[in-house]
Amino acid sequence: MIPYDLVILDLDGVVYLIDRPIPGAVDAVTTLHDDGTPIAYATNNASRSAPDVAALLIRIGLPARPDEIVTSAQAAATALAERHPPASPVLVIGADALRAEVRAVGLEPRDTADRRPAAVVQGYAPDVGWPQLAEACVAVRDGADWVVTNTDSTLPSERGPLPGNGALVAALRTALDRGPDLVVGKPEPGLFATAAKRAGAERPLVVGDRLDTDIEGAVRAGMDSLLVLTGITTAADLFAAPEHRRPTYVSTDLRGLFTVDPRDRLAPGGDQVERGGWAASREEGDRIVVRGAGTPLDAIQAVCAVAWSGAQPRAVVPDGPAARAALARLTAATAACAASTDRTGSP
Repeated sequence: MIPYDLVILDLDGVVYLIDRPIPGAVDAVTTLHDDGTPIAYATNNASRSAPDVAALLIRIGLPARPDEIVTSAQAAATALAERHPPASPVLVIGADALRAEVRAVGLEPRDTADRRPAAVVQGYAPDVGWPQLAEACVAVRDGADWVVTNTDSTLPSERGPLPGNGALVAALRTALDRGPDLVVGKPEPGLFATAAKRAGAERPLVVGDRLDTDIEGAVRAGMDSLLVLTGITTAADLFAAPEHRRPTYVSTDLRGLFTVDPRDRLAPGGDQVERGGWAASREEGDRIVVRGAGTPLDAIQAVCAVAWSGAQPRAVVPDGPAARAALARLTAATAACAASTDRTGSP
């Protein structure tokens, strides 16, 4: 049993890539279910409905229910219903799943800026292009409320990271010379707070693969977090993470859930740190040198403790064959997760 009463999982880059399970994910999530640990899935992806997400999880071998899924489309529709009267017209830029959520809260989805919609809600869909963005531009300039499901700059694909909703939001931001009125997805804490409220959880753990959405969102929500290195974030990114994007724990993949220990949290430790047979030290101001022997993850944790205690390191330098091999194994393990899902990058 893990020492948390809810595990909130990101999906893309943590549990699956598009429609393929990440190595180790099925076994890890199945073990959580068998142990009776409540699970929630919180995703910035607004292009799939909760039932569709649950069906996908079931297809890849995971037990899942729609009420375990929290999507940014749900959160955006709820926010719109709180900001506008029933039956208000809303211009929907995104997928059918987003349109359905808008309709479900009693608002009226629209496709054009004609008759001045009260709001624009913008989420990702692969067919969103210039015509849809042009309608949104007209509506917002005419005074419509602009609500965005998420601002992830990229989304994962078998060919590597591709433009995500954040890239489309950036195009509209440039045209309007201003930002959205409201962003509801991670790193905003709303998805995590909703998941915890549904489960009645007092001590949830957030698991994600991105520092800028999952981990920052957990920090904002006041929740502990586990970063898994099966997505976009690398060890080098972690060493350079600012305080508001630092996870509580780190692991190669979801199997690390079963080694988390609140007594063993990542934290600044000074210019010299020893951990699990490793010694990491800051030298010449901007280099961190790693010496000793042990597991690659212990090496990462030692380097984090030093890196987070001062200026961002220019380089992490292994001293000796054991250190070189450990850092190489870590890099290879992360690359293997990507290769096994035909992935070269990663929400």
